[in-house]
Amino acid sequence: MKQAPRRELTPEQIYVRKRYIGATFVTCVVLSLLGGTIHVLQLGSNRMQEMRNMAAFDLAEEEKHLRAAGEDLYISNRHEFGKSHSITYTLEEAESLIGLNEWKMVATMVTIPEGEFIMGTDSLKSDIQNRPRHKRSIKSFKIDKYPVTNAQYARFVAATGRRVPINWKNGKFPPEKALHPVTMVTWFDAKDYAKWAGKRLPTEEEWEKAARGDKGLRWPWGEQMDPTRLNTYYTVGSTTPVNAYKNGASSYGVMDMAGNVQEWVEDEFNPYQESTAPEHLFKAKKPVVPEDSKLLDMSVAEFVETDSRYKVMRGGSWKSDPFSTSSYHRNFSWPQMTADFFGFRCAQDIN
Repeated sequence: MKQAPRRELTPEQIYVRKRYIGATFVTCVVLSLLGGTIHVLQLGSNRMQEMRNMAAFDLAEEEKHLRAAGEDLYISNRHEFGKSHSITYTLEEAESLIGLNEWKMVATMVTIPEGEFIMGTDSLKSDIQNRPRHKRSIKSFKIDKYPVTNAQYARFVAATGRRVPINWKNGKFPPEKALHPVTMVTWFDAKDYAKWAGKRLPTEEEWEKAARGDKGLRWPWGEQMDPTRLNTYYTVGSTTPVNAYKNGASSYGVMDMAGNVQEWVEDEFNPYQESTAPEHLFKAKKPVVPEDSKLLDMSVAEFVETDSRYKVMRGGSWKSDPFSTSSYHRNFSWPQMTADFFGFRCAQDIN
C-alpha cells in the first residue's frame, strides 16, 4: 500500500509551530519554577511551625513577653534597690524545701584527679575563641556534682538576707522547682554564694577537665551530640531538675555539664595562648546612646570597647544552640548580667 505523499509545510505554518513549541517550553519552565517555589515555601512553613513548637512560651501570649527599650534595666533596678527581697524564706522554711536525702545529694562533690588534659579545639567550625586545642595540667580539686539548686540558694538568701533572684515571685519559687538550678544570678551572686558555702567558683580549666575527662571528649559522654542526654535548644522550654539527665554524666560522674544552665566560672574572658582570635573580641562592649538622642532608644546606641573583660560561662543551656553545649565552648557575659539560663556550680581546693 502506498503512503500518501508528505505535505510540505508553508513558512507561515512552520512559524506558528515554532511559536507553539516555544510557548509550551516557556510554560513548562514557569510551572517548574512555580512548583519549586511552592515546595520551598512549604518547607519554610514547616520549619516555622517547628520553631513555634520549640518556643519557650505560647506565641499567642507574645505581647506579654515584649520589652520596651530600657524596661529590663528598669525592672532590674527596681528589684535591686526595692523591698521585694525582704519577703522570702526563713532558714527553717528553706531547709524544709527538700528532704534529707536530697540535701545530701545536692551537697555531693566529686574529686577530679591531678594531671594533664586537653583543652580547646582545632575545629574550624567552632567559634574562634575556642581555639586552639592545647594541653594543660592542673592540681587535684573538688567540684559540685550538680549545679547549685533553688533550694540551696534559698538557704543562702535566708542566712544572709541577700536579695532573691528576680524570677522568684513574691520572694519564693514554685515548690516543684526546688531541685532546678537557680537562675537569674550574676557572677557576683555566684561568687558570694560560693564564699558563704566555704567554696569558690571553678576556674575555666577545672570546669573543662571535669566535663571532658582525660580523653578530651567533645561532650561529657562522648564525641557525638545526643539530645537524650541533655536539656538544650528549647526541647523542654525551661530548666529541668539537676538530676534529670543521669546518662549525661561526665567520665568523672559530674552531672548537667551540658545544657540546662550556662555556668559562671572564675575567669575573665581572655584569648588562649597562640590564639588567632582578634583582640577586640575579648574587650567588653557597652552601649552608648548619642548625646543628641532625646529618647532612651537602644536601637540607635553604639557599642564601644572598654578596658573591662567579660566573665566566662560554660556548658550551654536549655536555650542554647546544641553545639554551644560542647565542653570546649566558651561563652561570656558582663559579670553583673543575669538571665533565666545563667547558673553556676562551686569548686573547692583539696588540702
